[in-house]
Amino acid sequence: MIKRILDVFLFSSFFIAVCAVMMSWQAMDLFEQPVSSDYLWFVFFSTIYSYNLHWYFTIAELSASTRLSWLLNPKILHVILIVVGLTGSFFFFLRLIDHVGWILLAGVLTFLYTAPKLPFPASKILRRMAIGKTIFLSFVWTYVTSVLPILLSGVSGTNSIIFCCSRFFLIYAICILFDYRDREQDRKEGIRSMITFFDAKGITALYMLSVSLFALFTIGLFFVGFSILTVGLLLMPGIILLILYPYAKKHHSDYMYYLVLDGLMMMSSLFTWIEQDYIRSIRK
Repeated sequence: MIKRILDVFLFSSFFIAVCAVMMSWQAMDLFEQPVSSDYLWFVFFSTIYSYNLHWYFTIAELSASTRLSWLLNPKILHVILIVVGLTGSFFFFLRLIDHVGWILLAGVLTFLYTAPKLPFPASKILRRMAIGKTIFLSFVWTYVTSVLPILLSGVSGTNSIIFCCSRFFLIYAICILFDYRDREQDRKEGIRSMITFFDAKGITALYMLSVSLFALFTIGLFFVGFSILTVGLLLMPGIILLILYPYAKKHHSDYMYYLVLDGLMMMSSLFTWIEQDYIRSIRK
């Protein structure tokens, strides 16, 4: 029963939606801005919509896995989640209509990532052009969970730029691991990326560079006003990524990737939530 509940939570994209919400909340909270519940709900529903749309068109292309067994349920499940996600996204989009330009940009970027999977002739062209798909996906995640929350809050300055760069390289390192796992399938489908182009040593070098840049930008937050405790908490996912790298390359369990690695994206938000809550309780 526990396994079934976990599978539903993970493979219906509810977990990744929670990750996106927590990351968006953290971006607003760390800069001591009012948290927009409308935006958080928009992120939740749009993540449900976009991920189920993506998986709807990729089920037949997946290799055997725990997730595949779950996804082979009738496609009506995806249709229901797509409709629910789209409806919720539209409702909260209307409540954020003052920021229509920035939010529509997020929608276009998200669609472009799924577009190569769609059954249209133009999608084949997009597959051949997707040399930077890992970077593109990392940018979309950074834009939705960091850049947009900061923009909507009216925050500006060097500290926000450094924070977004830190977030980008953390997400990019995680995306590299996913693409490393899927590189043979991507080659068969004609999807090009740096991960399908590089050999194992090149991928390792790229991964280590991304983690190193994440660490540098995160440490840089200390010099623009973040406390040493907050910086330490933000660094923890990167440290765990370094430790997990040899294991993740050899073990491709869906729980390893969709629970542990995806969970690392929101890990620091859980810690900073506890930290900020403790600080506020002291001030009271």
